Amino acid sequence: MSAEKAALRRMARERRAAAHGGVRGAAACARLIDHLGPSLGRPMAGYMPIRTELDPRPAMVKLSACGVVALPVIEAAAKPLRFRRWTPGCATVAGPFGVEVPVEGQDIVPEVLIVPLLAFDRTGARLGYGGGFYDRTLAQLRSRGPVLAVGLAYAAQELPHLPSEPTDQPLDAIVTEEGVIAF
Repeated sequence: MSAEKAALRRMARERRAAAHGGVRGAAACARLIDHLGPSLGRPMAGYMPIRTELDPRPAMVKLSACGVVALPVIEAAAKPLRFRRWTPGCATVAGPFGVEVPVEGQDIVPEVLIVPLLAFDRTGARLGYGGGFYDRTLAQLRSRGPVLAVGLAYAAQELPHLPSEPTDQPLDAIVTEEGVIAF
């Protein structure tokens, strides 16, 4: 399955790069804010975009006005993510893989996660970069209680079917510039 996923990752990167930019990101962020409206006040986690990931920061700024927002911090390979409080304009530093993380801040246990991805399908399956960080994190968080995991993507990132392994954690919804797909 790893060879199949590697081929899908190459194709998904190309599809995402072709869709990146323009007004699509703003439209997806507006839909994300609307979708997360009922969850305002719950601790949330976003992410800092890398490469051609859809940028959630416009939504994170608005969501942070109503509650706590955090960013993921990679501690080590094969470990779940940790989350550090983020505020607009806070000082950040490049962490592993060059992803920006807050220099300081309180650790947060999120109940809502905005999740980056390379591709998704209509079953809630998500294809990431292959490190398993979000799968381990979601499994750990879900073992403690309910967690809402929402993928943020361009509609062009949808594929008909993604292979799934027992350790893959499904998403609860996908938000794109075209709409919300709930599972």
